[in-house]
Parts: sequence; C-alpha cells; structure tokens
Amino acid sequence: MLLDSRSGSPWKVEFWRLAGFILAGLVLGALFGHLAWMLVLALSAYVAWQLRQLRRFHRWIQVGKRSEPPHAGGVWGDLIYEQYRLYQRSRRRKKKIAKLLNRFHESSAAMPDATVILGSRFDIEWFNGAAISLLELESPRDIGRRVTNLLRHPEFVRYMYSGDYSDAVEFPRGPDERVMLSARIVPYGDKQFLLSVRDVTRLHMLESMRRDFVANVSHELRTPLTVIAGYLEALADEESLEPEIRRSLRSMESQAVRMRRIIEDLLTLSRLETRDTAATAQSPVSVPALIHGIEEEARMLIGERGQSLSLEVDEALWLRGSNTELHSAFSNLVTNAINYTPDGGTISVHWHEDEHGAHFQVRDTGIGVPPQHVHRLTERFYRVDSDRSRNTGGTGLGLAIVKHVLQRHGARLEIESTPGEGSTFTCHFGRDRIVRRGSEGARAERAREVSDGPI
Repeated sequence: MLLDSRSGSPWKVEFWRLAGFILAGLVLGALFGHLAWMLVLALSAYVAWQLRQLRRFHRWIQVGKRSEPPHAGGVWGDLIYEQYRLYQRSRRRKKKIAKLLNRFHESSAAMPDATVILGSRFDIEWFNGAAISLLELESPRDIGRRVTNLLRHPEFVRYMYSGDYSDAVEFPRGPDERVMLSARIVPYGDKQFLLSVRDVTRLHMLESMRRDFVANVSHELRTPLTVIAGYLEALADEESLEPEIRRSLRSMESQAVRMRRIIEDLLTLSRLETRDTAATAQSPVSVPALIHGIEEEARMLIGERGQSLSLEVDEALWLRGSNTELHSAFSNLVTNAINYTPDGGTISVHWHEDEHGAHFQVRDTGIGVPPQHVHRLTERFYRVDSDRSRNTGGTGLGLAIVKHVLQRHGARLEIESTPGEGSTFTCHFGRDRIVRRGSEGARAERAREVSDGPI
C-alpha cells in the first residue's frame, strides 16, 4: 500500500533516517575501533538505499505508471504519492475528454449536414458520414488533404481565404450546377475550423420558381394595366362627365399607375436576381454625370415644395460597373429622400473617396425611421408607415432594388436614422471598383448618354 507521507513532514522522516544511519556507523565504529570507516560504510549504505528508491521510481515511471506505485517513505513516498495523484487526475480528465469527443463524433455523424474538422492550413482532420455522400470525400484517403483541393469552386476558395466567416457562401457542387451547397466556417480552438455544409438545392429551386412566377405574373399584368390606365385617362378627360364621376376616374387612374409602378419594380428586381453577378457590366461609369442627371429629375419632383437640394461631387471619381443599375439605385435613394422630407427640408448628396473606397451618400432632414425598423428597410414591400408610403406613391421595393444593385457591385448599404431629425443612406464601394478620370473627361461623358441596356 502506498505510504501517504503527507501525515508528517517527509523531510523530518528523511532527517531521522539519515541520523539513524550515522548513529549506526558511530556505534559500529566504537565497537570495532574503526570509526571513520564505519561512518563511510553507513553513509554508503544510505546512498545505496536512496539509489534503490530512485531506481524503483524510475522503473515505475517507465512502465507508464499503470502498475501499483512502489512502497516508500519520507521524501520518496511524498514524491511518488504526488506523481500518482497527478496521474490519476490526468487519467480522469482524459477519460472525460474522450467521452466528450466520442459524443461529439456521434452527434456529428448523426447530423444530416456535412461536418468537417480542418487544421490551421485547412487540411482535413475528420469528417462525418454526411460529408462522404454530400462532398464525395473518402476516408482515409482524404484525411490530411486541403479542403480547397477537393472543393475548388472559386466562390468557396475565395470564402475560405477571406478570413470573414460572418455569412455563409453558396456554390454549386459540380459543373452542372444541379446540386447547390451552402457552406459556413466556424473558427475554434488553436487555429482550427469547423466546416458545415448543407444541401440547399431545394431552396434554390423554390426561389427560382418564385422569381419565375413573379416575373411571369408581372409580365402578364403589365399589358392589361396599361390598357386600363389608358382608358381611364381618356374617360377622365371627358368634359361631359359629372365632377364626382371624373374624380372617381382620376382616383382609379392613380391606383392603376401605382400598380403599374409596382409591376415595373417587380420586373426590375426579377431581372437583377436572375442575372449572374459575374456578368455585371464592368465598363467605367461616369458617376458624376449620372448624379447630375438624377439632380435634374429630382428638381422636377421637388417642384414648389421649397426643399433644398445640394450636391458635393468628385468630378473625377468614376466606378466600374453597370450605368443603368447604378442609376436605378442612386435615383431610388434620392427619390426616397424627397418623398419622406417635409416641405422646406434639406437634402444633400455627397459623392467622395477615402482610404476605404468610394461612397455615395444621401442625407435628409425628413421624418426619420425608428431604430427597430432600420434593419428591415431593404425587405420587399416593408413600410414603416404604410399610409404615408401610399400617399407618396411608394411601392415598398425601392430599397430592395438598391440592396440588390449594390450586392451585384460588391458594395453595401449603410442606414443611419433618427426619428424627427432625418436619415442618411450611404453606399460603400470597394477600392477595386474605383476609376479615376480627369475632369475634362467627366464633362465630355456628361454630354453623351451612356447605357448598357435595360435592367
């Protein structure tokens, strides 16, 4: 049985043991008349005993501390006891970790989504059964290989090396694009990553069906509404009609025009969603000329409302992208600012560049938006005040169009708003989109119409 020397001081026990060996040497030296030799012999015996304890301790360590610890006292007993206690604690910890790891592997193996554990260099360390069927991985052949050598789609590779894993990335599994995958990376531990991949083919099919349905219905409704609006306009101009009937016809005509605007916006969104982002026009766009054109349209909308519109434009700052799409996005932001700013308010447009990229900013002194609604403003048909939106002729699709246009240009929309004080909408473009042109070229570009086809 292991001696627990913690009951007494191990050094005191060791001291008395050494004292006993020395006393025995003195007694034997006095009896045999060789005091020095007997003291040397006693100390040698003490050292031999210590070496024997060290050898036993070393052998116990060598066998991995799996056997029972040797019997010892004093310092050696305390040392062996502490080592054995640490070993038992480590053993319990390892069992607990192994149990948790087994439970993790079992739960991961049961998940329908593919789960892959990656090392610091994106090398595969482990994957579950779903990864075998969904990602076509093989064990043990693919263990240790980089995941980017197996999943080579450019979108996925760009996502892996970007370092920004706040959102998931979607990409086709193969060249035929029949199976769509959604992947997400979760960093954890010491430069390790958890890759989770799911099959979103059905969601993509449903989304495609929805887009086709909206586009087809919008196309089918556009022609009848145009005819109805034309007849209503003609009837409302008939002077022989009574005033009440004429007012009713004018109201019907206004609603028909509003429905036609909604259909046009739906068609615009449908075209933006169905076009490949990579196919977005990359020709240089004279944003200053585009903004000055929007200014002329805006001043017509302002009319006699007494609103103040100011521009601050970098005339040499152009963008690489689609002229018509950017015009649609910027025009929607300016129109919204006009519609939701009271008479006599101020609207300012700022187009500038800094170290982060190019920025198109529209600031107004309008009614503002409560904080709980800001994150939903880009949703389709979402309105903070639906009655006011109908009165201003809004369709609830303008900011959704802005969001899609910016996504297609690798940009993002930032919204800041304070109720009763106004709102600021800022479009942030990356530096890779910037094109610098001289002011003479900008003025020449304004003189001609630039178009890359309808949205």
